[in-house]
Amino acid sequence: MELEKMGKPTAPVITSRFVDLAKTNAYKRGMPHLRVSFVPHPVWGKTAAELQRDIQGKDPSTGKPIMQEIIEALTKPLNDEEKKTGFIERNAGPKVFPPDTPDRLQQYFIDNGMTDYLPIILPTQEKVSEMLKGTSHRPDEVVGKMAGGAFDPWQYTVEQVAVNAVMAGAKPEHFPVILALASSGVASLYSSTNSFARAVVVNGPIRDEIGMNYGIGAMGPFSHANAAIGRAWTLMSKNLGNAGIAGETYLGSQGNALNYVNIVIAENEGASPWAPLSVQHGFKQGESVISIFAGLGIHQGHGAKRAGTIVKPEYDRYFSSIMQSLTGFFGALVVCDPLIAKALKAQGYETKDQLIDWLHKNTLISVGDYKDENFVSSFDLPRADKGIEPFASWFKLPNDAQIPLFISPKDISIVVAGGETQAFFQAGNLRYTTSVSVDKWR
Repeated sequence: MELEKMGKPTAPVITSRFVDLAKTNAYKRGMPHLRVSFVPHPVWGKTAAELQRDIQGKDPSTGKPIMQEIIEALTKPLNDEEKKTGFIERNAGPKVFPPDTPDRLQQYFIDNGMTDYLPIILPTQEKVSEMLKGTSHRPDEVVGKMAGGAFDPWQYTVEQVAVNAVMAGAKPEHFPVILALASSGVASLYSSTNSFARAVVVNGPIRDEIGMNYGIGAMGPFSHANAAIGRAWTLMSKNLGNAGIAGETYLGSQGNALNYVNIVIAENEGASPWAPLSVQHGFKQGESVISIFAGLGIHQGHGAKRAGTIVKPEYDRYFSSIMQSLTGFFGALVVCDPLIAKALKAQGYETKDQLIDWLHKNTLISVGDYKDENFVSSFDLPRADKGIEPFASWFKLPNDAQIPLFISPKDISIVVAGGETQAFFQAGNLRYTTSVSVDKWR
């Protein structure tokens, strides 16, 4: 009866690359003596025979036979140290620092992992108070919680977000957009071993009110607002969202240069022949809204066979061609220059949804190639085994059968940005996650 109350004995098994990570997280959760067994790293890409050999070998961390270690972890009675309970309290540190030189304060922030390792604007009380003028919300109001993965989320206030906005070099007029990002609970840094990226699309009057760039160089370093908003997202993810400590809460093997300021896109609504992204997601025309995307990144495509020669009847097929290089699991975000958007409308695509429907039906992959994708074996195959559609049906098809690269048209999003100097577009593995009103944070 006592065992039934305690539940089923469990013993974590983790690959050896994450020894320090596992021990650190167990310690933080009040389990410094948690029994963890480690197997050789990596697991990905190995055959069943190789995995069998690994599990029958020795724990790279302790040198003990792995199976014996797991059995002992499950059956050996807990000692006094292992029976202790409780959590490690997080120390937020001082709210106000005593006067010091700017250089020494900059170094303090760097040494404590509170920056992106570029110089910051020091968040003096005067500057934070000025930032708070950008919103009608109280400084002590709770904005939300954030975590960059399977970690305990941290809660933060308007004032704490303001501190990070100051550090990023933002202005008070940028603050409602930054608060909207903070309220989403989506960290720009994620703990996966994939080197993920984040993007935010901004719609509505706020774009012009704060001078966002949606014309020439829309996604480049040509706007204070775009840059500061993107940088603030990264800084508050590190300082307020329990994210971004390399080797602990960030595990992207190679990292992603986009993480510095993320991808900030103000949609060029005036030059677009289609409805704004925010309207597609149920907001009213004229509302200021942010929409967040998560995935791997973005790269350029084009609407011409050679420089200066636009092939008007085939824009849709160029879209499909570049999207074939993406991984369907993460969805797709397509950013069109207005030149391409207008040409596509002239071809008969009156709405973004019509183009998305065409792309979903005509961007295909063979079942054999689909089954070979790593993400499919990890995520889709278990769903197929449970009878979940369309995965169950797809796994029954012959390898040469063609299926959609993207599970649903909802996995594809289209926005319009750019200055109409060239018929280019960019597309990337970035899936829509959520939208948040900016107006509520004014």
